Amino acid sequence: MKEIVINPITRIEGHAKVTIQLNEDLSVKEARFQVTDFRGFEKFTEGRPFYEMPSITSRACGICPVSHLLASAKACDEIVAVKVPPTAVKLRRLIHMGQMIQSHALNFFHLSAPDFLLGMDADPAIRNVFGLIEKNPDLARQGIRLRRFGQEIIENVAGKKIHSSEWIVPGGAKWPLTRERADYLKSNLPEALTTTLQTIGMFKTWFSGCTEEVATYGDFPSYYLGLVTADGGLEMYDGNIRVMDNDGNIVADQLDPDKYLDYIGEAVEPYSYMKFPYYKPLGYPAGMYRVGPLARLNISSHCGTPLADEELKEFKKLGKNGVVQSTFHYHYARLIETLFCIEKAKELLEDPEILSEHVCRKVYANNNEGVGVAEAPRGTLIHHYKVDDNGMITKVNMIIATEHNNLAYNKAVTQVAQKYVKAETLTEGMLNRVESVIRSFDPCLSCATHAVGQMPLDIQLLDSQGKQLDRKTR
Repeated sequence: MKEIVINPITRIEGHAKVTIQLNEDLSVKEARFQVTDFRGFEKFTEGRPFYEMPSITSRACGICPVSHLLASAKACDEIVAVKVPPTAVKLRRLIHMGQMIQSHALNFFHLSAPDFLLGMDADPAIRNVFGLIEKNPDLARQGIRLRRFGQEIIENVAGKKIHSSEWIVPGGAKWPLTRERADYLKSNLPEALTTTLQTIGMFKTWFSGCTEEVATYGDFPSYYLGLVTADGGLEMYDGNIRVMDNDGNIVADQLDPDKYLDYIGEAVEPYSYMKFPYYKPLGYPAGMYRVGPLARLNISSHCGTPLADEELKEFKKLGKNGVVQSTFHYHYARLIETLFCIEKAKELLEDPEILSEHVCRKVYANNNEGVGVAEAPRGTLIHHYKVDDNGMITKVNMIIATEHNNLAYNKAVTQVAQKYVKAETLTEGMLNRVESVIRSFDPCLSCATHAVGQMPLDIQLLDSQGKQLDRKTR
């Protein structure tokens, strides 16, 4: 058996490789998405005081630290057994909107748009954000400013754009939002809204001519999982779990996130350091499901904001019974969520209670266990802590958003490889299409593996005896 190794995948957060296994006739047999670095947060946090967990776990990632802060703080809220003040909840939701905006803008404009606008077969020396700036400087500038707006929401509420762990604490938040900062954010909302609407229009025009990519970029049936409101709407901070099948049937609804172990299992494979979560009632690997923007829109009956609700109706027309299966449409879903987050940020900033100074409770460890669940940009994020009577961590389990999609990554890269990979000619466009389907998911492997350092891109073609036939590096 021959194989091609793409190592690492480029323009994603973190390090991974794809191994493409070939049959003797050079057709693709199977492709595997392999995460190559180890994450040790679940072990090295044992023995730490519970109240340090938001600060520690947010360091798992510099792209979506707010998601870890929120999930961790919610787990700690349960340990201290207090009701978080309403204003603190609204401020937490507000920085969550900022997190979603900046992360989605990063993926769409910086990581994925070079493929859309410069071409899958373009020279990798120009198929990047710098090539995008040269070809379409206005679009690149809009993307940078939209991401900056998301980061400024976080900074103005929580003090820092990245790792703002001093602000969020078990039981609430350390300080309130000032009127001056709220007014500044409101003044920048119109530009962010205009950019997002224009980008959605541009993207819909672009993907209308990409029927082949839509049909082959991870277009397969799966289950979908995520948080929803009590009436089935889009939810990112609170709510309960809904599971839906590929025909639009709700197979489980309003599941308690605290009881996630009852319905989510975790498997391991020898070829990857990333866990393989699955839906327990179906077993492994039949219980494959997807999370993140595509899944959230599939399981939600509505968004709850006017413009996003209208766009959601258009999105659902792309799938049977309102279920959109192509992984390619993660990009469209990401833009709709950005629109929703901007509308929600406006709603929160115009709420008079957002400026209240009552944002925290005095807290102590009152329970020995806590679970915090929130929707990270890439999907459902779970933090589960156990503590002793002194509040010291005895056990941690974290299911990172990216990990939920692990089974789906392998199915998606296999589908794309079988369509495009012709082993006798290792072309740039062929290999980039395999990488591109991974970028559609926008995995955050820094979260899932806590990787450090850099690795070169190393693509190897080996025959069945392991002899190297071809090699490309960059």
